[in-house]
Amino acid sequence: MDEIRLPHHHGDGEDNTLLQEQLDRVDYFQIVAEVFKQLGDTTRIRIFWLLCHCEECVLNISAMMKMSSPAVSHHLRPLKNSGLVVSRREGKEVYYRAADTEQSRLLHQMIERVMEITCPEL
Repeated sequence: MDEIRLPHHHGDGEDNTLLQEQLDRVDYFQIVAEVFKQLGDTTRIRIFWLLCHCEECVLNISAMMKMSSPAVSHHLRPLKNSGLVVSRREGKEVYYRAADTEQSRLLHQMIERVMEITCPEL
């Protein structure tokens, strides 16, 4: 890889090759953007947060969210497709919960921490 010559030299003498290699991996950043896009909607954040704390069916999620079942299903689909939420079927009922992954746990912690910082009355 060719060394990038920065237009403004700060005199620190640092080699930015590693940073540049990471920046050039646009696909990595795209994956991160897709995950954050799922949480770019207040309703999805609320549903994800709820499912981090319990496993529920669409009807119960709908009641807790004060939304219609189709609207909740509309928000669950991308959360499930992104791997943040998983489901299991028991007879005719489908139950949803946050995925037991490092990514889901980290996002849940981030949501909780941001709420602590920005909503001190909680």
